[in-house]
Amino acid sequence: MNTLSATASPAAQTTQPDYAAVKTRQQAAWSSGDYAVVGTTLQIVGESLCETMDLRAGTSVLDVAAGNGNASLAAARRWCRVTSTDYVGALLSRGRERAAAERLEIEFREADVEALPFADGSFDHVVSTFGCMFAPNPRRTASEMLRVCRSGGKIGMANWTPEGFIGQLFKTIGGHVKPPAGIESPALWGSRTRIDELFGAQASRIDVMQRQFVFRYRSPAHWLEIFKTFYGPVLKAFAALEPAAQDKLASDLIALVERFNKAQDGTVAAPGDYLEVVVTKR
Repeated sequence: MNTLSATASPAAQTTQPDYAAVKTRQQAAWSSGDYAVVGTTLQIVGESLCETMDLRAGTSVLDVAAGNGNASLAAARRWCRVTSTDYVGALLSRGRERAAAERLEIEFREADVEALPFADGSFDHVVSTFGCMFAPNPRRTASEMLRVCRSGGKIGMANWTPEGFIGQLFKTIGGHVKPPAGIESPALWGSRTRIDELFGAQASRIDVMQRQFVFRYRSPAHWLEIFKTFYGPVLKAFAALEPAAQDKLASDLIALVERFNKAQDGTVAAPGDYLEVVVTKR
């Protein structure tokens, strides 16, 4: 067991987050609901990322925090040798079902992005779409992604931006349910500054492009119902609140989607900014 030094100051003792406890709560959140209902709508992002990376047939690709497998499927469609990983087994099962339906060859393996069970340089490329950004220890996550990628290989990511729709969704939730102490917003992964901090020392090149995914739903109320039923972090936020506080959160979330909505016909067409990242490892 790791223990703090007896000489450590009280301030120092409060600066290190309890990553294990945070991860346990996160795993429970992503296991609740059914993220695949939302995840399948994001498939175009995985396709775009694989095209930007110019993935070639026969190369080995590791998808980390893969969810229900959007990037895994996209890479497999390009005849890559794909390993799809996540620490939520139910999500891997959804990906496995999709791969079977499309007759795509993908290896599915339960694994934590912060402790990947692969040797150094095992893969030509590593990808993650809206996945690795939610791991509680960003530096450990980036280190593991770099470690298992070969020299000259690419690490490709799609990360929600702080100012965009989903970044603001998490900010809104944070105003109602206090986030874990010491854990930074996952949306920071959507900034060039954070990418340079995490990957710059081991990168020969970093390319970023801001893109948009448009969330399309029948109405603002439909969007809220889907997210509070199937999207774990939103579901858990509502579950943590008393009824009156739930009503206030619902009101704030409706106001949020209406602020981003570009549709004028009662439906939702809300652009969500994300950063598409390709890191070439030295």
